Amino acid sequence: MGSESESSPLRVVIFPWLAFGHMLPYLELSERLAARGHHVSYVSTPRNLARLPPLRPASAPRIHFVSLPLPHVDGLPQGAESTNDVPDDKRQLHWKAFDGLAAPFAEFLAAACAHEATRPHWVIADSFPYWAAASAEEHKVPCALLLPTAAAIAAVPPPPRQGRQPSAEPPAAASLPRHEREALAPVYTDQGVSSLSTMQRWSLTREKCTLGAIRSCVEWEPESFPQVAGLLGMPVVPLGLLPPPPEGGRRAAGSNGADHPTVRWLDAQPPGSVLYVALGSEVPLPVESVHELALGLELAGTRFLWALRKPSGAAVQDKDGADMLPPGILDRTRDVGLVSTGWVPQMTILAHAAVGGFLTHCGQNSLTEGLMFGHPLVMLPLFWDQGPNARQMEAKNVGLQVPRDDKDGSIDRHGVASTVRAVMHEGEARSGFLAGAAKMQEIVNDNELHERYVDELVQHLRTAGATNGAAPPTSS
Repeated sequence: MGSESESSPLRVVIFPWLAFGHMLPYLELSERLAARGHHVSYVSTPRNLARLPPLRPASAPRIHFVSLPLPHVDGLPQGAESTNDVPDDKRQLHWKAFDGLAAPFAEFLAAACAHEATRPHWVIADSFPYWAAASAEEHKVPCALLLPTAAAIAAVPPPPRQGRQPSAEPPAAASLPRHEREALAPVYTDQGVSSLSTMQRWSLTREKCTLGAIRSCVEWEPESFPQVAGLLGMPVVPLGLLPPPPEGGRRAAGSNGADHPTVRWLDAQPPGSVLYVALGSEVPLPVESVHELALGLELAGTRFLWALRKPSGAAVQDKDGADMLPPGILDRTRDVGLVSTGWVPQMTILAHAAVGGFLTHCGQNSLTEGLMFGHPLVMLPLFWDQGPNARQMEAKNVGLQVPRDDKDGSIDRHGVASTVRAVMHEGEARSGFLAGAAKMQEIVNDNELHERYVDELVQHLRTAGATNGAAPPTSS
């Protein structure tokens, strides 16, 4: 970082999608840029910004939060600003509200560009606000496209740049399991009240961008990372994994987790004996799958701690989640399991000595956090990048996927139980998974590697920005 201090600072606008799985890692990117002396305008909505964790003191003075009020849309719950707040059947209304940010974003950018002292050198936009990329182009500010994992792009690439309105899935998607293809169908076809499919948004955003920035690196995804630039038709720079601080620096103020009931329960468990189960909050499992998962955990006989989210089609949840689970299972597993339906301190849990494995949906955040502590994985991917991520991790012998029905993707208790036993019970299989997870742990915890990727990003922004007349000169 020393070489960065010798150059005048960049001014960068970062605009993540309204999901905490996007907002948190790109807040981490913002902090790493700010720690190098650059100025970041981080754009989101008021309630989302209020729920972000506190900034680290070294970065805080150079990060400016830009609050754009989310327009009201009839039918969308009050205060539903992040995807975590939005019921399944209201997703299209959330897209419509999101598109209502186009005008205030354009006003913000126009005001910033009105003075040379505040004019951004780059906009770094997530895949979906195509109107933000269009505003950047209008003001002659180069725009970089934030990208998901390389595995996802290799499996489901966008259409060629000249064909921005796809009517069918790309050929690469045909190789996906049937249940993954069917889950992805709305990405191409579901326009609803928001008027655009997700893939159309991604394609329109890409058309206005000169650079791709991907939260990955070749060390993490050597199989797929080299393919991305060719598939996108633009230069692509790695951001590294942007891992959160292992001590839990991404936690909300005053919630270090040490006194949380789940952590106190873990304190009483033997070392390495507990499977932590957390499948995210964006794509809920059907009730039937939740029941099979619960019965499979019971059959496996392994200690487990389950951060249970309300499944699709479930009744209003009881405090202990009893209404979401098979009758009597909480009583039958009381000695070996704990189910929590509220917020849990995930990083504190994953760092706990009692945890010996992680049953995950294989989102990039969860993979990074679980492998930061070397946990072998039981993998149950649900949507988009999660299936490709899981296949890459399985190929690296980090763990096993729960078997799925070839036709509908359903799971059953016996497949869950056999997979959990293979990953968690001591033996040759578990030893191999521990070794595979340890190799990935080295990559996640190689802070020098990830800092170098941020340095290289900054250098690329300077070089590419200078081509557009956007980057500041290097100080003498």
